[in-house]
Amino acid sequence: MAVLETIQKLKDTFLDTSTVIALTVFFALLCLCIIIGHLLEEHRWANESITALLLGLIAGLVVLLVTQFESSQILIFNEDLFFLYLLPPIIFNAGFQVKKKQFFKNFTTILLFGIVGTVISFCLISLGASLVFSRFGFTTLTIRDYLAVGAILSATDSVCTLQVLSQDDTPFLYSVVFGEGVVNDATSIVLFNAVQSLDVRNVSGLTALKLLGTFLYLFFTSTLLGIAAGLMSAFIIKTLYFGRHSTDREVALMMLMAYLSYMLAELLSLSGILTVFFCGIVMSHYTWHNVTESSRITTKHAFATMSFISETFIFLYVGMDAMDIDKWKSSKASPGISIGVSSILFALVLIGRAAFIFPIANISNCCKKRESTKIKFRQQFIMWWAGLMRGAVTIALSYNQFSESTTSSVQDNARMITSTIIVVLFSTVVFGSITKPLIEAVLPRHANHNISDATDSPSLEDLRLLFLETGDPSEEGNSQPSQRKSSFRLLMTHTTYTVHHFWRKFDDKFMRPVFGGRGFVPFVPGSPSGANEEEQTT
Repeated sequence: MAVLETIQKLKDTFLDTSTVIALTVFFALLCLCIIIGHLLEEHRWANESITALLLGLIAGLVVLLVTQFESSQILIFNEDLFFLYLLPPIIFNAGFQVKKKQFFKNFTTILLFGIVGTVISFCLISLGASLVFSRFGFTTLTIRDYLAVGAILSATDSVCTLQVLSQDDTPFLYSVVFGEGVVNDATSIVLFNAVQSLDVRNVSGLTALKLLGTFLYLFFTSTLLGIAAGLMSAFIIKTLYFGRHSTDREVALMMLMAYLSYMLAELLSLSGILTVFFCGIVMSHYTWHNVTESSRITTKHAFATMSFISETFIFLYVGMDAMDIDKWKSSKASPGISIGVSSILFALVLIGRAAFIFPIANISNCCKKRESTKIKFRQQFIMWWAGLMRGAVTIALSYNQFSESTTSSVQDNARMITSTIIVVLFSTVVFGSITKPLIEAVLPRHANHNISDATDSPSLEDLRLLFLETGDPSEEGNSQPSQRKSSFRLLMTHTTYTVHHFWRKFDDKFMRPVFGGRGFVPFVPGSPSGANEEEQTT
């Protein structure tokens, strides 16, 4: 009996019953979500993100009924939980699984949409909110709050669209939508942090330049840190041959190095999203080829599984938190005001996205001479639609700005949080459910390949001539020699492929011998040969 009493005391000391109950509920919901997602795999309107969100809403409603509408807080939305534990696996796996050739081929387009586009959306949403919100009774919001609203609602969540798009059928659209989503999140968070440190009383012409300088500094330093962490992991694993003794150590080191890169970025006040994303890209290019075959299979599926669980957990989390009755009571807003404010916010999202997608796409088209490389209107429409959904990043930033704000009233803060939640729920459930049939209608399956691969047809003969030959002899029967494009013109016309060609030569000669990779992994017992291994898609 004494032993049992001791165990019970230890339980009471170290385990909070409410936390155990909350985690039990969440794990049960995660299992249920996976089962329902499997059953709805071929469904036209549903996907796992929407399923998780709806399950969260239903679970929150059940808790409300059980507590007689007193409280629905099983787990309070915590920014640290989101940014430190749930977001890193998602972003790292995105970089680890991405088709690198497509991503870097469209890198300029991705940066234009992800950086310039996000800034345009930020400015329009901030301006619109400051002009309209006073009519809905917001009297205590400051300029900093309105700028924060612009950064908060500029953060996209294209998960629903990416679940429908295919890297194989629509490589161009997938790489642009996916890449813009990652860069957009990083840009939104950088803008949000910059707004927090902005002195609104001394705004001048230099303020915009300071913001630009801050962003460029964070972008490049975060990227370099991620690349350095990925290269370090590759060098350590290649040099020490962990696979000779334990494949578990290989897998553990890759996971820990990836997470360490994210934490170092946050510790240095950099963008952890960019750091862990580029760390994933470098690890998939070098480190992944240095580990044993069993570790390759393990890491590939382990990273995908952690990303999937985190993603599903976030949507459940958001759904349940939306039923927090305390926030709705604190806002003291009538249904009409809540719907009005949310409608204005979503309208600003629609306008802000359209204001940069179509102009930037058409400007890009004007700079392209080949018709096949231009972004078609249908593709532009899908890009616009893909960024209309808002998710957990939006809610996390909203909590950060308004949950403990002392400059605005409790009522205004609560209204902003509840309005943001309505926008997230509406955009994810309504627009997310329409995404699959809409894409099937706009991009018919039989036409997907032709549309998406329009930019995948370089003049390989021109490149061969550029790098290998000095000229072609005249064809038989012709007195005139065949004309060849100038080297400068070829370099300008096929810049991406030219850069890729030189990069591959540099990579094969200098990088892979040092950091490993396919064809450069020394043979040791227990390690894959690498020579006969099919290269991970690049």
